[in-house]
Amino acid sequence: MAKAKPQEKPAPSSYDLLAMRIQRTINATTAQTAKRTVIYKASDELAEDWDQLLMDIDEAENVTLAHRDDGGVLVSWIVPKED
Repeated sequence: MAKAKPQEKPAPSSYDLLAMRIQRTINATTAQTAKRTVIYKASDELAEDWDQLLMDIDEAENVTLAHRDDGGVLVSWIVPKED
């Protein structure tokens, strides 16, 4: 009997690559300790992807975005206390 050929995963979209990069930044130990980090759009990333990502982050509860003069965006968050 022939073995089934494993299905290849589709290549991640430009948005997915951007989101993964920013997720690594947010999940870094220093960012998690401070509950804040500054993110920047890389020159090779699409403006549409960047705008969509900022909208998606802004929709999250307890997260605040602050646009900086240098083009970065300060992402800060509050971890709610558990009851």
